Amino acid sequence: MHQSQASGGILLVDKPGGVTSHDIVARARRALNTRKIGHAGTLDPMATGLLVLGIGHATRLLTYVVGLDKTYEATIRLGATTDSDDADGVETSTTDAGGVADDAIRSGIRSLTGPMAQVPSTVSAIKVGGRRAYDLARAGEQVELKARDVVVSRFEVREIRRGDAVVDVDVVVDCSSGTYIRALARDLGADLGVGGHLTALRRTRVGPFDVADAVTELTPQVPLKDAAEVAASLLGAFPVTADEARDLRHGKRLLGAARRLETETPAAIAPDGALVGIVGRRGDDVKSLMNMPEEQP
Repeated sequence: MHQSQASGGILLVDKPGGVTSHDIVARARRALNTRKIGHAGTLDPMATGLLVLGIGHATRLLTYVVGLDKTYEATIRLGATTDSDDADGVETSTTDAGGVADDAIRSGIRSLTGPMAQVPSTVSAIKVGGRRAYDLARAGEQVELKARDVVVSRFEVREIRRGDAVVDVDVVVDCSSGTYIRALARDLGADLGVGGHLTALRRTRVGPFDVADAVTELTPQVPLKDAAEVAASLLGAFPVTADEARDLRHGKRLLGAARRLETETPAAIAPDGALVGIVGRRGDDVKSLMNMPEEQP
């Protein structure tokens, strides 16, 4: 089931290369004639693939999408480093990678799989003292970012392609939110002693959302995913009566209803299928954590 543009919903977009995530949001605003659009996680201009947009009141659901695991397809070039750890940056060093064996590459990748403390790329959107790290780096200031705990659950070699002095490694990565694939390329190259950077990146999955279901053209008729269905698929469903839906919308607790909860923070769904909001346990009761307007414009 898809929701009409008038009532809002979730939109999956397959971002092309060479444009920013903000550009896609701007295009969606024009196509759907609404200002109320947000996204769950940016992609670098070089990257392609899945952007999850919230339209209208469904922007409130994006906070539950941002932290989902993601899948990427990428190409890592061994034998050269850049100041941004990807092909959009300026080359900073080269080392002949021709002598690096396939087994060493696979071993290096295995060592970068699992839970780890990852230092993000210097040219990133992380804020340092209120300013973006990439703005500081471009201004010539020294940027030191703290390591973040991330999980790379799959780091798999698809193909190893050898050039004159470089080696291109096609990989697929399943990882937790906040993982930088550019940093994996940088660290793999550093571990192998030849340097590395990312030359291609495509996001194919965000949680249950797949790029195969995304649109490539933004038009007024673009199909939106129903907010209630999306919330239920992400968080579990908590069916409520019409009276309970009204009480939740008015900020009242549902007394003694906590025993009906099957997940920690499920989506409260009214009898007509509308998303009432996201609820949680308060003692034996159920209270609203986030409400959706009764009529979603």
